Amino acid sequence: MHADRTRRQTLLALAAALGMPGALRLALAQSAASQGIRTARGEVRINGRLADTGALVLANDTVETGRGAHAAFVVGEDAFLVRESSRADLIGSGPLVSALQLVTGKLLSVFGPGKPRLLLTSTATIGIRGTGAYLEAEPARTYFCLCYGTADVASPSGERESYATNHHESPRYIYRDERERTIAPAYMSNHTDSELMLLESLVGRTPPTEFMMGGGRY
Repeated sequence: MHADRTRRQTLLALAAALGMPGALRLALAQSAASQGIRTARGEVRINGRLADTGALVLANDTVETGRGAHAAFVVGEDAFLVRESSRADLIGSGPLVSALQLVTGKLLSVFGPGKPRLLLTSTATIGIRGTGAYLEAEPARTYFCLCYGTADVASPSGERESYATNHHESPRYIYRDERERTIAPAYMSNHTDSELMLLESLVGRTPPTEFMMGGGRY
């Protein structure tokens, strides 16, 4: 118990040093792996109903945020940060998320090790394992950053890529049109190392050693 308290205090100090929003720092004061919404700002809905901090989220729920809103939540061994004007459909059973469809908006996620998962948008099908990942879903294009882990990426045209990263090395745009390359290189943007570290802390973990060794740039 004393060790858990010391660990949370250390993480809080780190989050403050990295300049993280107060709401996310506050989430660390709660016990690791508490299920459901850990922080919420603005209009957050679960299955169409308004929700706030403490609301349970299950693996067959839909989470939506309004303009200027965001929510960080835990389902099983996985943690998510949904940014404003987003809709994420979770697919699975109880606390076990097997897939996630980002219908619109932006989402950062960290997943428990060992289990294959599927990330879906209107233009991308992405199989992942042991992963931290960031997605932005637009009607004709998906932005995907494999922050760490392994991924198999496919576009609607049938183009595929399989690769692994340690520290945001290979962001991609995935397009729905018939251009020559429907999976194209992109730049790392709109998410940070500190956010990933905080999400992992919500489920009692830290990012992989290789990621931590490459930290400090984002």
